[in-house]
Amino acid sequence: MHTRRQLRSPSIRANRSLRAYGTLLAVAGLLISACSAGGSTSTSSASSAAEAALVALPKALPPALAPYYEQEPNWRSCAVPGFQCATLKAPLDYAKPAEGDIRLAVARKKATGPGKRLGSLLVNPGGPGGSAVGYVQSYAGVGYPAEVRARYDMVAVDPRGVARSEPVECLTGRQMDTYTQTDTTPDDPHETDELVDAFKEFAEGCGQRSADLLRHVSTVEAARDMDLVRAALGDKKLTYVGASYGTFLGATYAGLYPDRVGRLVLDGALDPSLPARRMNEDQTAGFETAFQSFAKDCVRQSDCPLGGAGTTTEQVGKNLKAFFRQLDAAPIDAGDADGRKLGEALGTTGVIAAMYDEGAWPRLREALTTAMEDKDGAGLLALSDGYYERDADGQYANLMFANAAVNCLDLPAAFSSPEAVKDGLPAFEKASPVFGEGLAWASLICAYWPVGPTGAPHRIEAKGAAPIVVVGTTRDPATPYAWARSLATHLSSGTLLTYDGDGHTAYGRGSACVDSSINRYLLEGTPPPKGKRCSAG
Repeated sequence: MHTRRQLRSPSIRANRSLRAYGTLLAVAGLLISACSAGGSTSTSSASSAAEAALVALPKALPPALAPYYEQEPNWRSCAVPGFQCATLKAPLDYAKPAEGDIRLAVARKKATGPGKRLGSLLVNPGGPGGSAVGYVQSYAGVGYPAEVRARYDMVAVDPRGVARSEPVECLTGRQMDTYTQTDTTPDDPHETDELVDAFKEFAEGCGQRSADLLRHVSTVEAARDMDLVRAALGDKKLTYVGASYGTFLGATYAGLYPDRVGRLVLDGALDPSLPARRMNEDQTAGFETAFQSFAKDCVRQSDCPLGGAGTTTEQVGKNLKAFFRQLDAAPIDAGDADGRKLGEALGTTGVIAAMYDEGAWPRLREALTTAMEDKDGAGLLALSDGYYERDADGQYANLMFANAAVNCLDLPAAFSSPEAVKDGLPAFEKASPVFGEGLAWASLICAYWPVGPTGAPHRIEAKGAAPIVVVGTTRDPATPYAWARSLATHLSSGTLLTYDGDGHTAYGRGSACVDSSINRYLLEGTPPPKGKRCSAG
């Protein structure tokens, strides 16, 4: 079952497979005007968002928060050589800091030199639910450009509810196996009931295992936590690179603390002004755009199982849909030690996983070939397991739990009922004939969430902030390019850097033009010129 809006940087492929989001707002202490209370339609919420804007927090520090801002990290060696780890405290509820704390896991790798140290560079790979600590230890801290790592301490904090920072828990490994295999393209009322029951079981599991935490994992609270980390590191301003959902986290920080913005890179940007349904429709269209690029490339290859030279992209899509229908009717063996077979749900997730990074297309062609011709689903199952972060022992990271928890708190539900999904199906299927139906049904989960949303669509302007670089990829499947244009326009100091290419996010993915533009900004503070466009190579 593909959970909606999982947004992560594919650079995490350094140690895992591929990945994808959520949105926001209004907790105690924040003022947002003209917020929509609904989430089942896109037009009324979008018009409300045109007037709503995130308001900065007061510059004066509330006395009750002073102890949190006075923390000094007790750095210790991590299990990963070259890195140090620490734990910081944050209030579970910023409106009631005396009522309990939450522990935040922080990791860093000190600047290597040569050159004068510029401070700390916080990184976040997206999600919501992606482990920033895992990301910095496996990729950013060792794989970011050497000149950047020479001048900055590379730092990450797992957001509240994620990985090492008191993770949200919902289901056991076996329960997740059942959940991820649930059919998200129901053919009759019985299958619709099964899907609704799966959503309810997932939501109830989260409510039972993480009751207190679920109310306090919003993006606003995670952004406020980042300011505590900034203070603990001794930095006057925040320097940050956020990918995918991490752009929303970074933009939210800028909106709350515009005077504390240093150098912010928002790569694979989200548009917080959109309601959940519109966002999901846009992302569905983004996956279709990515699939069209894959299809055009596939038919030029000798090992494409979906068509040959001269096959139209429309026919490639029909061929893939026909294969999904076969999996729905008769799942195939996948050589899984736990007895799982490859059905339509896991097969679709495997294909979607490969849309995040064009470097995965050869692997996808091979996986589709063995599944379609040899009735061996192992390759697609492996892609799906990588997306869900399922290990060989049948255990899942908390990625999908945190993903739903943050998404359902940040925005009102995209759909309120199965009937609402059915009404919305034509729009989703128009956006993507291949993936639209499944992605529409996957948008229903928040309708059954045990706690209500605290956020609503809104603009982020961050008036008075230093220049912020927003990066958009023209054929990004998970964060459509239009979102980057919108965020860069809304931010009072936003500068758009365009990457004309495929895949999700752009920094560190093969474009020397993108990398040099961002490196210069991080090292010298000079943003790219207006209208800067880059291509691959």
